[in-house]
Parts: sequence; C-alpha cells; structure tokens
Amino acid sequence: MKLLRNLRACFVASTSAVLGYIALPLLLSLALSSHAASAKIGIVVFDGVLTSDITAPIEVFGAASKKAWFADYEVVVISATREKTITTEEGLTLIADRTIYDAPQLDVLLLASAYDMDPWLQNEPLIAFIKRQAQSSQWLASNCSGAFLLAKAGLLDGKRATTWAGGEKKLAKAYPAINVQYDQNVVIDKGVVTSNGGPVSYQAAFALLARLSSEKYASEIAESIQFNRLKAAFLQ
Repeated sequence: MKLLRNLRACFVASTSAVLGYIALPLLLSLALSSHAASAKIGIVVFDGVLTSDITAPIEVFGAASKKAWFADYEVVVISATREKTITTEEGLTLIADRTIYDAPQLDVLLLASAYDMDPWLQNEPLIAFIKRQAQSSQWLASNCSGAFLLAKAGLLDGKRATTWAGGEKKLAKAYPAINVQYDQNVVIDKGVVTSNGGPVSYQAAFALLARLSSEKYASEIAESIQFNRLKAAFLQ
C-alpha cells in the first residue's frame, strides 16, 4: 500500500509538471494577446505616392506605438491595389501589410498623394473602400492631394479643408461644397485632418497624435525623434 501511495504521488507530481509546461506557454500567449494592438491606423499607398506623405506618419505613429500610452495603436500600410509591392515617386520600394481588398476596419484612415491623382480618383474600389472605412473610423486624414480622394468620396462636403500649397483653387473648383482654406499647413474640422503634405506631413501627424492622445504625449514623440530641433532651427 505504501508503494502504491508513492507511485500515485509520483504520477500526480509528474502530471502536474507536464500540465504546467503546457499551460505556462498558453498563459503567456494569452497574456501577450491581451496586450495586442486593438486600434489600427491605416495609411493607403500606391505606385507614385509621394514618399514623405507616408514616411512621416509612419515614423510619428510608429514611435508612439512603442509607448505604453499608445500601445493599443498599430500602423498598417494598405495598398490601393491587389499588389502589395509599390514604388514611391522618389523610387522607394515598399511592401504593404494589407490591400484595400483585405484590410481590417480602421480607427484612423490616412490618404497620401501622387503628382497624378486621376487614376486613383477614378478607381472605384478605392473610393468604395474610403467610403466604407469612413462609416466607423474615428478620424480621416490626408496629405497633399490626398484631399481629393476624401473629396471624391464626399467626405469633405461642408467641412474646412486644404490640399497642397497652391492647389487650393483646384480643390475649390472641383468640389465647391468644401470650405477650402488657403495658406494653412494643417486644417482640422469635424474628425478630418488635411494638410499640405511633404514635410508638413510631420506637422499633420503630430496634430492628429495630440488628438488621439494628448499634446503632452505628442510633444514627447516630437522630442524623441528630434522634430523639436527642426522647429527650433526654423525659428532662429
């Protein structure tokens, strides 16, 4: 009987150890998944896109997502076609995370620009994707002529908005329902951020980050990527 009790005790101990080895990774996996990003910032890209229109927000929001206060956000690069590999106007090759055909529902939708926007303004699946995302996104944003995509989707009607510096008249003529703002780097109105694009894309990204978090946190990221030094240089 004593031997039987010892064998039973050994069996229980061994079983508990095995279960522990199985359960521990599972518990760790569940713990990590519970901290996975739940909010998504989608940046739409396509061949000929202007590099700084997309790299600026990727840097700003990517740096912020590494902070505990912004860890719920994930930056997702989304191709406007079924091809994930795109080449920017300046020759940078990028591989998108998703396409507009398999993209998740986004919390923030950001549209970049190209020198020739006509193919994208006439791209019905892209415009349909923008309209669909706008139904539940918290924020919409555009850099440079990306504003024309928002306008084409009817999402700027009755709002203040801007586009590239010098392109305001073209936007106003094409879409008279928009209250086009002139000589303004960034315009924010009713959940929509529009900007001149180019280097101003950084300013727009920080303005949006401040509204997704706080001015304090946006300043923290500006300091961490040394954007504040750039601003100081212009003020000298």
